Amino acid sequence: MPLVAVGVSVLILLFLMTKVKLNGFSALLLVAVGVALVQGIPMEKIAEVLAGGIGDQIGDTMLIIGLGAMVGRVMGDSGAAQRVADKLLGAFGPRYVQVAMVVTAMLIGVTMFYEVAFVIIVPVAFTIVRVTQKNLLWVGLPMSIALSTMHSFLPPHPGPTAVAATFHASVGLTLFYGLFIAVPLGALIALVWPRLPFVRAMNPSIPKGLASERVFTDEEMPGLGWSLSVALFPVVLIAGAAVTDMAASGDGPVLHFIAFIGSAPIALLLTLLLAIWAFGPRIGRSLSEVSASCSSAAQAMAMILLVIGAGGAFKQVLVEGGISDYIKDVTHGWSISPIILAWLIAVILRVALGSATVAVVTASGVVLPLLSGSGVHPEIMVLAVSCGSIAFSHVNDPGFWMFKEYFNLSVIEAIKARTTYTTVLAILGLGGVLVVERCLDALNV
Repeated sequence: MPLVAVGVSVLILLFLMTKVKLNGFSALLLVAVGVALVQGIPMEKIAEVLAGGIGDQIGDTMLIIGLGAMVGRVMGDSGAAQRVADKLLGAFGPRYVQVAMVVTAMLIGVTMFYEVAFVIIVPVAFTIVRVTQKNLLWVGLPMSIALSTMHSFLPPHPGPTAVAATFHASVGLTLFYGLFIAVPLGALIALVWPRLPFVRAMNPSIPKGLASERVFTDEEMPGLGWSLSVALFPVVLIAGAAVTDMAASGDGPVLHFIAFIGSAPIALLLTLLLAIWAFGPRIGRSLSEVSASCSSAAQAMAMILLVIGAGGAFKQVLVEGGISDYIKDVTHGWSISPIILAWLIAVILRVALGSATVAVVTASGVVLPLLSGSGVHPEIMVLAVSCGSIAFSHVNDPGFWMFKEYFNLSVIEAIKARTTYTTVLAILGLGGVLVVERCLDALNV
C-alpha cells in the first residue's frame, strides 16, 4: 500500500537523523532510493529520478535563496539590516516585536513567494534577535507563520493561482475572500504559537555565516532611506509584476519587460547589484569587503541547498511512484461536502508528496467534476484546496528543511514547531472557508 510506504519511509528518515545522527542530505537520499525500490521504479531509472528531483528543486530555489542570502549579508555587514531593525523596534517597541514581524511579513508576503520573502526579512529578524537578546523563534516564528499563510492561501502565489485557473474562478475575488481568512488566522497563530510551552523550550542560535555579529553605532549605519529602499526594492518589482499580470491583458514589449524584472531571480539579482553599490562604494566600503560578505553568505548556504535539493529528490520519488494516482482512485466516489472533500484530498496529497503545489494541482483535478452543479462558489473551492495544501509540512517538504536550517533546529524541533502550526492553519482555514461560504449564501452573492 503506497501510503504505508510513505509512513515507513518517514519513520526511517527520522531514525537515521535522530538516532544514527546522519546528516539530512545523506539520509534523504538513502530513504529516497529505498522508497524508489519499494515502489517499483526500475533501478536503472532511480538515479535519473533523483537527479530530476534535485534539479527541479534547486532550480526553483538556488537563485532565490543564494541571491537573497547575499543581499541579507551585505545589508547586515554594512549596518543596513540593523538600521531597519532599530526602526521597527522604535515604531513597535521591544514588547511588540512579534507584531512588527507579522505586519512586515504579511505586507511583503501578499505577492511574494514564501522563500523570497523569507530570505529578505530573515536578516532583519536575526538582527533584532542579536540586539534584543530574545529567543530566535520568538522573533522568527511569527514571520514564518505569516508568510506561510499568505503563500498558501492567496493568489498570485502559484498554488492558488493554478487552482483558480482550473476552476475558472476569479483571481481577484479569490484574493478578496482569502484575505478575510488569511489575515486574522495567520496573525492569531503567529502570535500564539511562540508562546506555547513546547516552542518556548527551544532556544536555537543564529546559524553562523548568515548574519553579521557586529553591533553598529548610529553614525556607522547607512541612512534609513537607503536601507529601506534596498530592502523593499525586490518587493516593488515582484509585486508590480504580479499586479500588472492580474490587471493588464494582451501582449507587448512593455509587459514582457515588467514580467522579466518582476521575476524573483532577476528582481533579487538587481537588488544585489543595488546593495553592492549602496552599501559598498557609496558609503566608503571597498568592493573586496562587499565581495567577502557575498562569499560568506554563499558558504553558509551550501549545506542548506544540499538538504533542500535532497528533499526535492525524496518528493520526486513519491510522485514517480504513483502515489498521487493511488490517492485519486481511493478518494473517487466519496460522498461528502465538496468543500470538505477538496480540502481533505489536498491534505492527503500534501502529507504523501510534500509539495504544496503538486498537492493543490492534483487535488483540483480530482475535485473539478464535483464543482459543476454543486452550487459552491469556485473561489471558495480554490481556498478550500489551497488551505488544505499547507497541512502537515514534514520531512518530505523542501520548505520544511529551509525552515529547519535557517532556524538551526533539530528535525524533532522543526516538526514540533512547523508541522504543528501548518496543520492548525489548515484546519482553521477550512473553518474560515465554510464560514465565508455560509455568509455568501446568506447574502445571495
